[in-house]
Amino acid sequence: MTDATAEFFDALAQRGHDPMLGRFKGSVRFDVKSGNRTEHFRVAFKQGDITVTHDEAEADCVVRADRSLLNACAAGEKNIMAAFLRGEIAVQGDPQLLVLFQRILPGRKQSEDALAMMDAERSES
Repeated sequence: MTDATAEFFDALAQRGHDPMLGRFKGSVRFDVKSGNRTEHFRVAFKQGDITVTHDEAEADCVVRADRSLLNACAAGEKNIMAAFLRGEIAVQGDPQLLVLFQRILPGRKQSEDALAMMDAERSES
């Protein structure tokens, strides 16, 4: 059974290149906790080229988080930087890489009510 976190990292690995990361080089390892089990996703990027592995190799930034929180971030339901500021995730190393990584996470989803309200405002204009 896959979840939003695994699906996000699988899709990221298949993407291979992202122009939003074109000027940057670094690595972020996510230590994803689920009960007593920890799964690792290590993302390395160099001038936009992205590789994703499942190893515990050193990284410039290490993020430790609960799977349910990362599922919400990967689904665009929560913001990973807000979770960091609230202390819901632990970050070791260069936190600027987490800021950079946030660029490739899905944005927060808008509710149907908010979309309907925006449509109504457009039609009034």
